[in-house]
Amino acid sequence: MIASTRFSVLDRSRTREGQDASAALRATVELAREAEALGFHRFWVSEHHGVPGVAGSAPTVLAAAVASATSDIRVGTGGVMLPNHRPLVVAEQFGVLASLFPGRIDMGIGRSVGFTDGVRRALGHGKEDAEDFPGRLEELLGWIDGTQKAHPGVRARPAEGLDIPAYVLAVGEGASVAAAAGLPLVIGDLRGREKVLRAIEVYRRDFRPSARAERPEVIVAGTVAVAETEEAARRLLVPEAWAMAYARTRGEFPPLAPADRVEALPMTAKERSLYERGLDGHIHGTEGQVAARLERAIEETGADEVLVTTSTYDREALVGSLRGLARIARLPERTEAPRSGAFR
Repeated sequence: MIASTRFSVLDRSRTREGQDASAALRATVELAREAEALGFHRFWVSEHHGVPGVAGSAPTVLAAAVASATSDIRVGTGGVMLPNHRPLVVAEQFGVLASLFPGRIDMGIGRSVGFTDGVRRALGHGKEDAEDFPGRLEELLGWIDGTQKAHPGVRARPAEGLDIPAYVLAVGEGASVAAAAGLPLVIGDLRGREKVLRAIEVYRRDFRPSARAERPEVIVAGTVAVAETEEAARRLLVPEAWAMAYARTRGEFPPLAPADRVEALPMTAKERSLYERGLDGHIHGTEGQVAARLERAIEETGADEVLVTTSTYDREALVGSLRGLARIARLPERTEAPRSGAFR
């Protein structure tokens, strides 16, 4: 099953201790080049606002940088959070991207709002805006398809009429939205398997064929860590697990710290519990172990594609993990893309 499954990468532009946001963003661009050379199908970037541990606040801008530095890998967003933006503006941004990089741009759309109340107020939106996600999504697609009627005489240029594939990001409840819209579903993560399986079942059951997708398409997102030993792979998970535990106990998502320092930290009982929970359930291990665990995950979910979302402090180890995964999936290596001068 692995050999017939697409594999892609989502990078959250995580900042690391001792490095600034510029380094994180440039690392994302360089990782995209690595992913392209290894044969991954697509490379997506994310949207976060006011988060100390994440540099990627403008995904369409970052996607443009990634597309400029690569040659043929698909590039997109995982995703643009539609409640934070006017659908017309989102359509225009993707129209520019698709015009500059024809045939390579994906529009991944999510329904999340800001990380904190302060961020939501600064964005001018509240949690209630997420409730109108289906309507906003319909308007966005209408701007691109030329079918929107809410604003007569207004057209999204240069987006209207372009072929811009759309994907709905979900953690569960969004599956019904994707099904009703007839769009591919991106769902995570691989740890909460029962919840994911229920959502996928609902999606496939309720899917309505559309001009954009004739059949259900499922992309399962999750952390995958490959190393020479199972323990080394587990240590790749340590920085993100601690960042999540820190965020849930202190309300602030920090930059990634080295695994050695995290393992030496004194932790409260609550922090320790959250930290250990953050390490559990991810697909990690040697190439043989990961291959077996991926086979099972793909078989259970029926996934058409796996979107790898791994974050860690050690960038060299992260690239090594992607190389191991590429070998497992037998991805066809590409000739290295010409390097853009702006990212040397």
